[in-house]
Amino acid sequence: MNSAVEIIGLAKEYSGKRVIDGLSLEVEEGDVFGFLGPNGAGKSTAIRILTTLTKPTAGRALINGFDVVKEPHRVKSFFGVVQQHLSLNRELTVKENLEFHARLHHLSKSERDRRIDELLDFVDMSEQADQLIDKISGGMKRRTMIARALIHRPKLLFLDEPTVGLDAQSRRRVWDLVRGMNSEGSTVFLTTHYIDEAEALCHRAGIIHQGRSMAIGSPEELRRRLGTFAVESKKEGRTSYRYFPDRESASRFVLERKASDGVVIRQSSLEDVFIELTGRRVAEE
Repeated sequence: MNSAVEIIGLAKEYSGKRVIDGLSLEVEEGDVFGFLGPNGAGKSTAIRILTTLTKPTAGRALINGFDVVKEPHRVKSFFGVVQQHLSLNRELTVKENLEFHARLHHLSKSERDRRIDELLDFVDMSEQADQLIDKISGGMKRRTMIARALIHRPKLLFLDEPTVGLDAQSRRRVWDLVRGMNSEGSTVFLTTHYIDEAEALCHRAGIIHQGRSMAIGSPEELRRRLGTFAVESKKEGRTSYRYFPDRESASRFVLERKASDGVVIRQSSLEDVFIELTGRRVAEE
């Protein structure tokens, strides 16, 4: 399997402060990869480097084998980006936004028309094609941004917090779009604050903290390394957590300590892994 993204010893400094410190990871073609970490962990900086918006202080970043610093124009043809903040032209309609982006990628008139119709159908926005951006919901804006990012058929799509601020129904619609893109062959590199989102969508996840990679693997692999069962126990208003490889071990731990009320045995989660590695919940950001 070929690498869609490869980061090797990446470092980035701003005013003498190192925000990425020796980061290394690899994303294979066809993956949905989740990039998780607290605010200030270096996620956005890494994305900016990968999408050629800033240069690293040290190390290398490759997309489809091409160096993002040495061959930025070649690299740009391989990816699309959906940024966290709204970047649509509010004075244009949904379709006009896609038309403008298609022209930037030098699509012919017939190819533009065909591709725009395909994408409007794909994101279920055909009926809103002629509406101004300011007249549609937040979820529809996000779907328009996804359609725009796909206009040139990129092999790799960067999604930066794609469902932040959306209601539950809109979030699930975006999830369906991510799965649909991936099933059609796109590799997806996703940053998210929502652990349930990473668990639902990602084949593999990387947890980054203080600019360094803490762990990489499938959600199941990361849970297994920590312990697939958790024991929660409350004492004096505080909850402590212990992790075990199986339910039997967790139950034995509880029985041996003659634990009373307030003890829960449950399956561990990706959030447990995140907290143990970074010392903070994503929600605390």
